[in-house]
Amino acid sequence: MDDGVIKFDINWQKGASSEFASMIELIYWRDRMYELGLIGFDKKYQVGYGNISCKVSREKSFVISGTQTGHISKLGSEYYTLVTDYNIQRNSLFCKGPVKASSESLTHAAIYEANEAIQCIIHIHHDEQWKKLLHSVPTTDGKVAYGTPEMAFEIKRLFEMENMKSGALIAMAGHQGGLLSFGANFKEAVAPYLKLFGSAD
Repeated sequence: MDDGVIKFDINWQKGASSEFASMIELIYWRDRMYELGLIGFDKKYQVGYGNISCKVSREKSFVISGTQTGHISKLGSEYYTLVTDYNIQRNSLFCKGPVKASSESLTHAAIYEANEAIQCIIHIHHDEQWKKLLHSVPTTDGKVAYGTPEMAFEIKRLFEMENMKSGALIAMAGHQGGLLSFGANFKEAVAPYLKLFGSAD
C-alpha cells in the first residue's frame, strides 16, 4: 500500500495558512468525515487516508488538506494549503501554505476542470462500501493508480462518458476503498456519504 505518497513533482512554497470564506465549512466537514472513520490513519500500513478540498476564486486554485494528515482528529487551518497552479500533462503542481498538498491533488484538479460548477471534493476510504459501489457508480480503470496523471485523465474520461452532475460519486477501482464525492457546495458533496454512513451531526 502506497497511500499518501506524492507521485507528482511538487513545488511547495512554505507560507501562512489560507483564509477564505469557506474555510470554516471545509474544516467542519473534514472533521465530520474523520468522526465517521472515512478519513483517518491505517495503523497496519502506517499511512493516512482521505482528503478534502474547496475551490477559491482564482482560476486553477483550490485549498486542500495537507498530505499525511489523516492521523489528526481535528485539522485547523495550519493543515491546509493553497494549490496555485498545476499541469497534469507534466505531472507537476505548485502550492503555498504551511504543509504540502495532498497526494491526491491532481485528481481533485481534474474534477474541478471537468465541471466548473463543482466547488467541493471529498475523498474517503471505506472497503465495504467501495466493493459494493464498484461499477454501480462511475468507476475508474482498475489498472490506474491514484495520484498520477493517468488517474486525472481517467477522471476526465468518466466525465465525458458518464452523465455526471455537479453532485456525484466515483469509485476508484485501482485504489482500494477509495471513493470520491463532489458538488457545487458541501451539502451536495457530503450527501452521498451521509446517505451511506449516516449523519455525523
